[in-house]
Amino acid sequence: MPSKPTRVLFVCMGNICRSPLAEGVFLSLIRSRGLEKGYAVDSAGTGGWHAGESPDVRSIDVARRNRVTLEGHARQVRAADFDDFDWVIAMDRQNLRDLRPFTPPPRGRATRIHLLREFDPDPGNQEVPDPSYGGPDGFDDVYAMVQRSCAALLDHLEALRVRAEPEP
Repeated sequence: MPSKPTRVLFVCMGNICRSPLAEGVFLSLIRSRGLEKGYAVDSAGTGGWHAGESPDVRSIDVARRNRVTLEGHARQVRAADFDDFDWVIAMDRQNLRDLRPFTPPPRGRATRIHLLREFDPDPGNQEVPDPSYGGPDGFDDVYAMVQRSCAALLDHLEALRVRAEPEP
């Protein structure tokens, strides 16, 4: 296993619904596969108005019902994240656009900036919608998208790690 963990940052607008859910699901997946030493995971929002807050209670509820724990508090993405993280994973296209002012010149580590649903085996629309304003099933639907996409993302990252390991 490489000496440095692969660092993944999940990003949504306020860092209280989608990105903490993606962070929790991804952490749950790496733990279930015994890959804790291979990854460092965090989440952030493009806006800072929820900084310091816990995740939305509806995200906490859907996570709990699926045996996933949401840890941490909301924070705003910062330019240093592009040096600290290898992968920056946005929930929707607006998040990608909002990340542009934070993106440093191509010297940073995070040369891999993607939409989470690019990895979804059943992509349909490539965006994870904000469930805050949807119907009662919105958080369940988002959980299903996030879970599928995070599992596929982890498979993708593990395949890259295996290819990067030196031959014995």
